[in-house]
Amino acid sequence: MCRFVIYKGTSPVQLSHLLTRPCHSIINQAFDSRLRLDHRRPINGDGFGVALGRKGSGWYDSVHDEELGSQPCIFTSVTPAWNNANLIRLAEKIKSPLVFGHVRATTTGSLSLDNCHPFAYGKLMVCHDFMHNGGIASFHLIKRRLQADLSDDVFNVVQGNTDSECAFALLLSKLPDPKAKSFTTRTLQQAMLDTIATLNVYAEEAGIIEPSLMNFCVTDGESVIATRYISSRHDEAASLWFSSGTTFSEYAPGGHYRMAKADKRENIIMIASEPLTFEKADWMEIRTNSMVVITPKMNLLQIPIVDKFYVSPSDPAARNRDTDFAAAKGLLSPRKALAPVQPRDNAPQLSI
Repeated sequence: MCRFVIYKGTSPVQLSHLLTRPCHSIINQAFDSRLRLDHRRPINGDGFGVALGRKGSGWYDSVHDEELGSQPCIFTSVTPAWNNANLIRLAEKIKSPLVFGHVRATTTGSLSLDNCHPFAYGKLMVCHDFMHNGGIASFHLIKRRLQADLSDDVFNVVQGNTDSECAFALLLSKLPDPKAKSFTTRTLQQAMLDTIATLNVYAEEAGIIEPSLMNFCVTDGESVIATRYISSRHDEAASLWFSSGTTFSEYAPGGHYRMAKADKRENIIMIASEPLTFEKADWMEIRTNSMVVITPKMNLLQIPIVDKFYVSPSDPAARNRDTDFAAAKGLLSPRKALAPVQPRDNAPQLSI
């Protein structure tokens, strides 16, 4: 069971404010989760990754630098994130307006740098939040089929042996030109939808009946696309939350952070497997089988993924999805443990 966090802002954020300082930062969640409790593997100690970038940025800012190029900068390690002194030191000195962070608990694939998220190709970087022995259910039954559908160039992108990186390669194959210098938001949305649809076709043809949990996120440095998805009409997907506002800062000693909203502008948008704060009003749960889009202009959209597994929010069944499947994988709290999140009066309105 893995988890990730995404930050996109109009100004760079110091990495420590996301990764190390908050009392419920993604690093602290790796060994002391309060929402996702995996009794099989209670810690995310099998490596981590941090990716930074935005339209030619280097480590520190969003000013285009020809020498640095347009590729994201990625730092990965197979050591536990909380025990990596280099990560802690770098987090205090690095800023970026776009951050992907990921901590890993191995269930499929070896413990190696090649298997540490995020994965990157050109301007694209992607972070998958998968349940690795059932993220893509019975992946061994469809792996050969998936690889056969890839072009030689995309096939050679895969360096590790996880279902996550193969799914990234599949997404690349859905782009009109994965080597393009820029992508429209719509192009990335469609590639993500096509990736999920193709994985569902593979599973159906292979006779796989166990649901796949597919929380994906991808960015080209301008737009961010994230999904909360499960190939089931009856089960709840792995948890995914978002928060938005004007500032994200520490309001009390001990790493107690909160999102402040001074006006209608969205200067900061975060997406996370598990909230980074204990301020319930700061976070809203993303609906199951939905796509969240952050546009280059910092608009936040939540769009339903309408396929045979989609259940309309107006259908009572949508409110009664079973949490046991995802909870057993450490990807969600059982329903009885889920407290309702009360939205703020000035919470952002999502376009659906």
